[in-house]
Amino acid sequence: MRILYIHATFTPPPVDIQADRFFLLSRRLEGEILQPLWFDSPAKVESRFGPGSYPTRLCGKFRYHWFLGWKYTGLRRKVELLRFYFSKALELHRERPIDCIVVYSHQLSGVAASLVKLLTGSKLVVEIATSPELVHLTDRPSPVFFDRVKHLYSDICLHISSRSSDRLHLLSPGQMAAYPSLMSVPASVFHEFVPVSAIQPNSASEQRPYILLVGAPWYLKGADLLVEAFQRLEADFPGVDLKMLGHYPELARNPAAAGYDRIQVIKAVPYPEALALISAAAVLVLPSRCEGMGRVLIEAMAAGIPVIGSDVGGIPHMIRDGQNGFLFPRGNARELEDRLRRVLSDPELAAKLGAEGLRLAHSEFDDDAWVDSFADMVEAAVHGDSLGTAR
Repeated sequence: MRILYIHATFTPPPVDIQADRFFLLSRRLEGEILQPLWFDSPAKVESRFGPGSYPTRLCGKFRYHWFLGWKYTGLRRKVELLRFYFSKALELHRERPIDCIVVYSHQLSGVAASLVKLLTGSKLVVEIATSPELVHLTDRPSPVFFDRVKHLYSDICLHISSRSSDRLHLLSPGQMAAYPSLMSVPASVFHEFVPVSAIQPNSASEQRPYILLVGAPWYLKGADLLVEAFQRLEADFPGVDLKMLGHYPELARNPAAAGYDRIQVIKAVPYPEALALISAAAVLVLPSRCEGMGRVLIEAMAAGIPVIGSDVGGIPHMIRDGQNGFLFPRGNARELEDRLRRVLSDPELAAKLGAEGLRLAHSEFDDDAWVDSFADMVEAAVHGDSLGTAR
């Protein structure tokens, strides 16, 4: 089965091919990947991935085709990206027919993939990467006109790409419940890829334990809620710090957190370093206001770390409340504080939660489970069967 994967984000894939999901997918599939990058020159691509890695890079039975997004700015970047999607997709389809297009995100890339489907006759799978009904909650508590326009744009793209697709990839049951008219579209429900087998369990090597948040932006990920909860409990846990891995320019405008010596903001680091931070944490918190799934939860579970998250999107599908972590009502810093106190004050409970998370990561969310689910989804889209339609 030959697929064309259209990626929407500019984040580079892993340097280590062995940790790349497409290398693992090569057991059952082959194909091409259209991958935007945040680089602006071929030299920077080859500096990261090695000589000869531009304009294509072989990864098992897949080839990466790069789009150097940082050569352009503003609207032109989007126009050139669309040009890249269309021209490269048609070129690859002429080279050898594509059985199925898989596209990450229902927005610009999803609409582009819908048009590519019309031009090539390939089947189409759209991956819904967020909670679509909450996409307007990115920057502020009260949506302004621009936020509502953004939400309308997202909904229009969602209906176009979903109705054009032969199958949806949902991250959790009920992800499309807010859109009853789209519930008839066949769907496969499974987690995002996380290289569980490559994650080392917690070694408890960190001398000073810390609470960890991984992700941005500030408001969407609920960073303000975690800061508020931490500042209320920090006096009772003098040995515990808060670390936040992400880009948070809003922190400088937050007088309650700016300059706070027990809150450390860590900017983007290579993936192995991020995993090391996760593996040494006392607890990982994902207090998001909008979330498709939160792959960082699986990363923490694979490290044997207890997790706390809001009851939004796919998070309740990852966190079994009271078993591998705790859920709290979205937007409620007081309830988040309560869950943190329970974990931090009871080492036996924390160890029990972490152990169950480790078991779940290696039984339900591991590499092999993802590869089989993804390949089965593609085969179902191509052959039109009803595999995995449960919501």
